Amino acid sequence: MKNKKFLRSLTGFLFGFFLLFGLPVLTANTPTCDKEGDLLGLDCVGSNATLSGADPRIIIVKIINTSLGLLGIVATVLIIYAGFLWMTAGGEDAKAEKARKIIFAAVIGLAIILLAFAITKYVSTNLFKATTGNDYPVGSYYYY
Repeated sequence: MKNKKFLRSLTGFLFGFFLLFGLPVLTANTPTCDKEGDLLGLDCVGSNATLSGADPRIIIVKIINTSLGLLGIVATVLIIYAGFLWMTAGGEDAKAEKARKIIFAAVIGLAIILLAFAITKYVSTNLFKATTGNDYPVGSYYYY
């Protein structure tokens, strides 16, 4: 019963908070900046704006690569943890088996993460080439 009351009050609070602060932002009259050659709207970002003037495709690739990097760190920590479990098992088959399962799952996860990184790199470079006609700028600000 307490959980239902808590969830109702939390939902009501979040809804009220959104109505108070979020709705005016969504309904504000913001000027549009539609220019002929600016498909992504990058010319709208001025020097005083707090938004980045970087290409949205590059930003998305950076977000994906950062999240994949964090997942790789998690998989590496899991492998180290499982190795610690295995080394401290002391001959107990149950602990050693648990450690083997964790290592197996972490290695499969790490392989999936590396494959996802390779796919992301392939798709992003070819998408950049297809949309701009230029090679992906390796070693510059745009590169991972």
